[in-house]
Amino acid sequence: MPARAAVILAAGQGTRMKSPTPKVLHRVGGRTLLDHAIDAAETLGCERIVVVAGTHSPAVAEHARKRLGADAVAIQDPPMGTGHAVLAAKDALAGFVGDVVVTFADCPLLSAEAIAPLFALREKGADVAVLGFEAKDPGAYGRLVITPKGELLRIVEAKDADDTVRQVRHCNSGVLAADAALLFDLLANVTDNNANKEYYLTDVVGLAHDRGLHTRVAFAHEESVQGVNSQVELAAAECVFQKKRRHALMVEGVSMTAPETVFLSWDTALAPGVTVEPNVVFGPGVTVESGASIRAFSHLEGAVVHSGAIIGPYARLRPGADIGEDAHIGNFVEVKKVKVGKGAKANHLSYLGDGTVGAGANIGAGVIFCNYDGFDKYETHVGEGAFIGSDSALVAPVSVGAGAYTGSGSVITKDVAADALAIARGHQVEKPGWAADFRAKKRAARAEKT
Repeated sequence: MPARAAVILAAGQGTRMKSPTPKVLHRVGGRTLLDHAIDAAETLGCERIVVVAGTHSPAVAEHARKRLGADAVAIQDPPMGTGHAVLAAKDALAGFVGDVVVTFADCPLLSAEAIAPLFALREKGADVAVLGFEAKDPGAYGRLVITPKGELLRIVEAKDADDTVRQVRHCNSGVLAADAALLFDLLANVTDNNANKEYYLTDVVGLAHDRGLHTRVAFAHEESVQGVNSQVELAAAECVFQKKRRHALMVEGVSMTAPETVFLSWDTALAPGVTVEPNVVFGPGVTVESGASIRAFSHLEGAVVHSGAIIGPYARLRPGADIGEDAHIGNFVEVKKVKVGKGAKANHLSYLGDGTVGAGANIGAGVIFCNYDGFDKYETHVGEGAFIGSDSALVAPVSVGAGAYTGSGSVITKDVAADALAIARGHQVEKPGWAADFRAKKRAARAEKT
């Protein structure tokens, strides 16, 4: 099998997004559009990946360099069409021998599975292979002119099409594969003789056909080649992504009582046997083991939930939360960078940040791990079987030993020994009749004013 490379076009202006964030750095499923395109190329086995960026979006080039390396970015300057953009990648692919696939950074739903048939066509003898789709509304899409024998004659942009060609429903996705040397040779002969005065990548099909080369089409579902050019289209792509991910997880054995209300990230890992109640949001980096329950209105990000644990309702797990087997994290509890042991419970109204909670420990209502002094973070460690009384504040760095208790309302600033009771609060003082006298004085003052 020939070596594979990918050229990902990411130099579009993205003006219709009306956002300070470059178009391809917007996210679907918690992942940038550009990263979705790179993921697909890597899954296809592309050993070289070049991202073509524009001078107007240095953040795009920087993002690509951080992921792929300094040599993986080519700059198109000025923008003069898709053919010109691919030519900008020629130097970055110097010395490469094999097949090149051209894809787009603004098509987050375009998977490796959808692109793979192009390489299959190449192996069967196609010199140029194009990914097409049948559009419900062809509109402004380029049309594929195909012979009855399946040969692709040319691709005609909508602005350059006559009435007959506009009736064609087979449309061009823009994705194309060819031998690297042939592709750049054909591009060298593309002209800007068209309505937009641009160098179209699509023109290589006609040029190849004129040379007697074989040009073929593979078809994908329209949804999979859906591009993003506006906030409306971004939301539409997100909708498709979420629907597919929910369906895939439910097929694998995840229970969702109201799947349309559950939002997933590109890397959300839910094992068969997980139950997810309505209105749950999974940010990136979440793994949930079989038998765990994620109850309604919870938000998880960068967290691990082990078998049998119960999260929520109304819980928040932040990055670094590691919730042990059969542990309970209840309503309005926030956990950040804390490892919670097997069977431990924090059932309501608490903040646990930086540290550990031992197996079987109980965290009462209103408990706070005071982990930040305005400059640095410090850790709190609660031992196995410890009982932290309601409304306690544990001022880090501090440790509470195994089996120890803290009295409700305590502010714990020193380590507590195992099996000890720590009480850190002022003595209660009672003044008989004070409240009645206070009310009488207030009422008299109010009467005097009126």
